[in-house]
Amino acid sequence: MILTVISHTATNYLLQVSDTLGCNIQFKWYQIEFMNFMKSLTRIFNYFFTNILLLILASCSKNGDSTQIQLSAMGSFSAGGITISNGSNLSLSCDHGHVEYLIPKKPRKVSLFMWHSSSVSVWQNRWDGGEGFQTIFLRRGYPIYLWDGPGVGRANWGCESHSYSPSFMDQGNFIAWRFGKSPGEWFPGIQFPIEDKEALNQAMRGRYLEFDTLDNALLQSNAASKAFDRIGPTVALTNSAGGWRALMTRLKSDNVVGIVAYETPGLIFPIENGYITDKDSPFGPYVVPLDEFNRLTEIPIQLVFGDNTQDTQWEPRLERARNFARIINENGGDAEVLVLPEVGLYGNTHIPMMDLNNIEVADLLSEWLKRKGLDVYP
Repeated sequence: MILTVISHTATNYLLQVSDTLGCNIQFKWYQIEFMNFMKSLTRIFNYFFTNILLLILASCSKNGDSTQIQLSAMGSFSAGGITISNGSNLSLSCDHGHVEYLIPKKPRKVSLFMWHSSSVSVWQNRWDGGEGFQTIFLRRGYPIYLWDGPGVGRANWGCESHSYSPSFMDQGNFIAWRFGKSPGEWFPGIQFPIEDKEALNQAMRGRYLEFDTLDNALLQSNAASKAFDRIGPTVALTNSAGGWRALMTRLKSDNVVGIVAYETPGLIFPIENGYITDKDSPFGPYVVPLDEFNRLTEIPIQLVFGDNTQDTQWEPRLERARNFARIINENGGDAEVLVLPEVGLYGNTHIPMMDLNNIEVADLLSEWLKRKGLDVYP
């Protein structure tokens, strides 16, 4: 009925136009009917297309705030390192770290320094390709610094020679990252898109060559301390062995004003508590005199662990983290251990900033930064 009325109206209008222009145009009724039917069909298509597009945008916004990110600066620089000579007039600048930075238009006073163990991608994406901590915290106003330590990733210009032999690690990663107790057998409720084969493919490829030794950890912390001194007051966000290196960096730079370590296997302890440095272990412990250790008591520290640590290599590491926090607090410091299932987040892996619930993990970090007075604007 509506289409009929529209058709008659359109026909009369076109006839009036043709008379005005002096045209002798004859319109057949079924032609006008068809023209208007197509117009109506187009309107219907546009309506549904628009709504589908809105649904897609709404789905995308689940990754976080969908508004544009405005930056005042972005770039990169090298930090630390030495220059060596071959004994004549040739030299090599090496053992430096690489820093990539993104500064929001209205930055908070304290920056976030994202320190990985496997690769920088752990901060840039979620397992399924959604927004990572880099983007989430840019939206929340924090200057972001992404770090590749000496010998790693974009800073692989080392001063010492080394050899590389492929190591078949995919199945070991599956277990170490606590996707499951054995390859292909996922933990129930795991915060990973287990049906997404490409997500698993990307996870296994998101690796750099690592050098997990005490000497290399100290080397990387030396370079990192120069980066912190250039940046200014900064909270170190770390994953895995990056946490051990950030603790070492605090011993060398006052600009490390806080540390949040996601599942660090390595820690620092005071020699007075009976600990001995294990030089053969890839993750220490590293032992220092109490007066040096007390530099860690001057900043807030949070050690975060995910789910399914029972009966894995992470169970004793969690206990060591509790012991570390106890010693820090006994010496007047401010350290806490946050176990995500204990605050209602379940299924998190060894890399919780990449998990499907990384927004909730990020919210806990934002709450901690606020509690410690590290979220202020200038």
